[in-house]
Amino acid sequence: MAHENIVAMIRDKYELLGPSLNERTRRLWAATEAMALGHGGITAVAVACGISRGVVHAGIDELRDLEAVTRMAGRVRRPGGGRKKLTEKDPGLLPALERLVEPTSRGDPESPLRWTLKSTRRLARELTARKHRVGATKVGKLLRETGYSLQANRKTREGKQHPDRDAQFRHIHRRVKSFQKRGQPVISVDTKKKELVGDFRNGGKEWRPKGKPEKVRVHDFRDKKLGKVVPYGVYDVTHNEGWVSVGVDHDTAEFAAEAILTWWRRMGRKRFPGAGELMITADCGGSNGNRLRLWRVALQKLADRTGLALNVCHFPPGTSKWNKIEHRLFCHITRNWRGKPLTSHVVIVKLIGGTTTGEGLRVNAALDRGQYPVGIKVADEELARVRLRRGRFHGDWNYTVLPRT
Repeated sequence: MAHENIVAMIRDKYELLGPSLNERTRRLWAATEAMALGHGGITAVAVACGISRGVVHAGIDELRDLEAVTRMAGRVRRPGGGRKKLTEKDPGLLPALERLVEPTSRGDPESPLRWTLKSTRRLARELTARKHRVGATKVGKLLRETGYSLQANRKTREGKQHPDRDAQFRHIHRRVKSFQKRGQPVISVDTKKKELVGDFRNGGKEWRPKGKPEKVRVHDFRDKKLGKVVPYGVYDVTHNEGWVSVGVDHDTAEFAAEAILTWWRRMGRKRFPGAGELMITADCGGSNGNRLRLWRVALQKLADRTGLALNVCHFPPGTSKWNKIEHRLFCHITRNWRGKPLTSHVVIVKLIGGTTTGEGLRVNAALDRGQYPVGIKVADEELARVRLRRGRFHGDWNYTVLPRT
């Protein structure tokens, strides 16, 4: 039979069997064909199958050693066969990588990557410069094998804790339960992050036709006509309802008090028609800070206009994330408008008002076009006219403002 015909026949067989063969069975099949052909069989099989003569020779050696074949049952290579791991060839590679990733904890505080982005490419370049030749893909694999993963920062450190922090939390809890038991309203208040108005990028994604993302500006420079908005929220703890006044001026104590008044007139007094008191939980800073004189004066005006005794409890410094409005209202608003440019005041109000949850959250919102100037000074005489009654425990955090009429 002509040599060309033999090669073609072997090639046809290999095309049929090849997809079902692994490395070892391919090697043994090629060796079987070569031995059956006799002289010139190794070359013919190598040409037909596109493999090296060395592979065919290795297969023939395995077939001739029946004991080795039995011993290797279920194996692809002999024990110890194949390319050695890079970490075996270069034992210093992994320790060098760990010193680069965590320089201060691995005894290398002068690492050149201490203050830079530790990408796999940069790590690979630095390791290669240190005589550890490795690629970026292998660096990523080594990091995963040794327990590393890509992680973002997590907000867990609250700074120095006030010694009465836990006691204040317990005090707030008792007060809330007491008010709810007596059918009196309890609200959580705070200012949400200020937002630029216009066709600016908003974090997150939303479903749109493929390849047609909504186009926004490249740079987040404030639009002089549209400016920013200041959302001030009021969350009804008992009924899982929220109100947001979307201000267009400054975040001041007067603006905060006006937002609470608007909530009371539009939502609160319908829910609590017989209320004589109102409990307010707030942070220690911002427009409703416990040391802010204007906040107490604004509360006095609010008490006079509503006829309610305002019981205020502030969360200790550095614990604003425990304020219920943060994880009961604001986070859901942010999730609802993710990926949507806040192009106008109307859009912002609609998106806030359209926020819902599976637990039945209901939110109303409106634009507050009022002017709230900053820098207002409160004289001692004006502050003295505030009917303030301090609590027995931490009177700077817990106090009541009584109506004057």
